[in-house]
Amino acid sequence: MRVGLLGLGRIGVFHAATLAGVADELVVSDVDRSRAEEVAARLSATVGDPFDADAVVIATPTTTHAEALERACELGVPAFCEKPAAPTVEETLRVAETVERTGAVVHIGFQRRFDAGYLAARDALRSGDLGVLHRVHLITADPAPPPAGYIPLSGGIFRDCHIHDFDILRWVTGREVDTVYATGANRGEEYFAEAGDVDTSAAILTMDDGTLATLQGSRYNGAGYDVRMELAGTRGAWAAGLGGRTPLRSAEGFTPDGDPWPDFQARFEEAYVTEMTAFLEAARGEGESPCTVRDALAALYVAEAADLSRRTDRPVRVVEVTK
Repeated sequence: MRVGLLGLGRIGVFHAATLAGVADELVVSDVDRSRAEEVAARLSATVGDPFDADAVVIATPTTTHAEALERACELGVPAFCEKPAAPTVEETLRVAETVERTGAVVHIGFQRRFDAGYLAARDALRSGDLGVLHRVHLITADPAPPPAGYIPLSGGIFRDCHIHDFDILRWVTGREVDTVYATGANRGEEYFAEAGDVDTSAAILTMDDGTLATLQGSRYNGAGYDVRMELAGTRGAWAAGLGGRTPLRSAEGFTPDGDPWPDFQARFEEAYVTEMTAFLEAARGEGESPCTVRDALAALYVAEAADLSRRTDRPVRVVEVTK
């Protein structure tokens, strides 16, 4: 299989290393040709047109995703694209319509679906081990904030960061979010407030069956990278992401036995590899896309509702932002 890779930033280089081990031929491309040549030489890949391939992986900046996905669809090339499918609802809808018109295989990258802990929690809920689900808690906390120049382009903490929580909440529970009441605060650098964003977030989400979910986030979790999901039902409770490297100490004396996770790439390394393997299987016609553009759109709607809620200081029903 000849696989193309567009974009060689941090996650693009990681995907390139994964693909070099599973693809028969890897073709890479980046706006910085010298970077592309360096990566290609290191991984025994070639520099060229990534769309001239059996499948393409898109790891470019968010603003380019829609155009790249539409090009892949029109060419009939199966495409993997890091989240989001597009920066706005309107563009995401356009991409979804293009996918459906062309019948293209498109996989949007929400890697938590491929993490063993989240998968086990989902199975426990579906099997009845948890009983009737009553509450969910989600945490996404970065150890340090992104660069100042990134924040105005990020779409805000709910679209950039918590969209992963919204996707995994839907995937694990099998339910949709009905209402969001979100808030936030600025406790660090001024550039968050200057961009109309927050560095600390919280929300209450009511699912369509009445289940309550709570959400917390931070750009300043100095202990390390902390991403967890807790599910509690009438028969049991499960946690995904609670282990020896979770940056959390107990006042009663429990201490993690490993170094804290430094970042998302280290925390989800195995999940990223599993995710890419699943995409290549779909590209070969051995299964359906495990995460469609419509899935990405559903998570984006929740993010839109959360952002509107924070800005207007009121609960927002997801149907208010659905188009």
